[in-house]
Amino acid sequence: MAPCWVMPSSALKAGGRTSTFCKSFRRFLSTTHSQRGKRAVTLLPDYLADARAVVKYSASAPDGALQLGVAENQMLEDLLVPALTKFSSSKRFAADCIYYQPTHGRYELREAFCKYLQRLLNLSTDLDREALIMGAGCNAVLENLCITLAAPGEGVLIPTPYYAAFEFDLVARAGLSIIPVNTFDESGVDICGDYIPREAYYPTKSSLNKSLAVARQEGQSPRILLLSHPNNPLGICYPSNIIQDCIDWCRENQIHLVSDEIYAGSVYRSNDFQSTLKLVGPGNLGPYIHFVYALSKDFALSGLRIGACYSENSEIRLGLHKLNDLCQISSQTQTLVETMVSDITKGVFWTSSFLKENTSRIQFRSDAIQALLSEFDIPFLHADSGLFLWIDLSRYLSNLKSDEVAGDLDSMQRRERELYLELMNKWGLLFTPGLSMRHEKPGFFRCVFTAATDREYEVALDRLRKFAEAKN
Repeated sequence: MAPCWVMPSSALKAGGRTSTFCKSFRRFLSTTHSQRGKRAVTLLPDYLADARAVVKYSASAPDGALQLGVAENQMLEDLLVPALTKFSSSKRFAADCIYYQPTHGRYELREAFCKYLQRLLNLSTDLDREALIMGAGCNAVLENLCITLAAPGEGVLIPTPYYAAFEFDLVARAGLSIIPVNTFDESGVDICGDYIPREAYYPTKSSLNKSLAVARQEGQSPRILLLSHPNNPLGICYPSNIIQDCIDWCRENQIHLVSDEIYAGSVYRSNDFQSTLKLVGPGNLGPYIHFVYALSKDFALSGLRIGACYSENSEIRLGLHKLNDLCQISSQTQTLVETMVSDITKGVFWTSSFLKENTSRIQFRSDAIQALLSEFDIPFLHADSGLFLWIDLSRYLSNLKSDEVAGDLDSMQRRERELYLELMNKWGLLFTPGLSMRHEKPGFFRCVFTAATDREYEVALDRLRKFAEAKN
């Protein structure tokens, strides 16, 4: 028997013409979703449709494209699977795990996670476990935090280039307005030739003031400055003086600083990384400084959905607790993570030994691709943290058409998209295009060099070499 909502064919036609009932039913079908649901899809970057449609590399498709655009670390299964198996079986299932949990996380997990963050960030003062909110992933706790800090329509300042999904995470439900902070003109750095130095990407008080003024002139009300530190997609740490300037600027302008430090444990070359929590000090954050973190990147545990938000603003605490009711971590996962971050083997925390090995593997991958690009004089930003390399392929962009103007957004998008599709379809390399991350110039790409197995990475380097040989 057909479901009640399936019309019989006899009802579809009446006297050779579409019946009124049929027309009404079709109108019903076309309005079964909300406008905000429809709009959410439009917030996704355009390049994702291309990436999803192409055949991916596999044993059965050796000519498929290698996915080097998703920020995952696929180098660690040999370490993680045995360790997680051990941790999950080391504790008896507690009776209280079958009931509702504190919305901001189990007491034992928050206590253990505070101690882990203190070790990771080299903090000399204890964190307050009551200021820590544990939720289902970094995007969940970040969205909740920003909902409590800003109203729909108010602005979030983000230095460019930035993680493209921020435009979904903070707009789809929170309804916030993303305000890109372009840094080149206010950096004080002379940008000429192929190479753009890292200093050109630093958010300065001058660039922040300019973006704030322009936003207010356009009727926007910026309430938050969101920093990615270490930075995605640049793969670098901001110097401590830049972070301190951002802290001071936010306090002076009564704008909330949210420091997203999800790659804090993936710093493999720089000694300059200083967490915002380290610079300000627990107990001194005040109402305007906030911190988010997760285990998705440093521990390659994106499937476990473990995020953390730390804020000493007591006015938003209850709101954060209630919002987190919609994205709590399961009690069983909480006890697993509590065991993991507390485990000591032979006098050493398991997390410390794991991160040491992880950063060694990340650096090996990073060094390999940087050496290849240097061989062909292809410019790139010298990375020191995260899972990325920021590559300048602008020399390979097609020429401007006769009716195009240099710097025009449409022409920049056309030329970058052509190169993106060539890399994907001809050379089997899926990178993230820079304009999707609001980069100021076309032809820059983010390569996630950890998003492949060892064998796949060898293939990726071989394909990149062939691309460079053909172009040079």
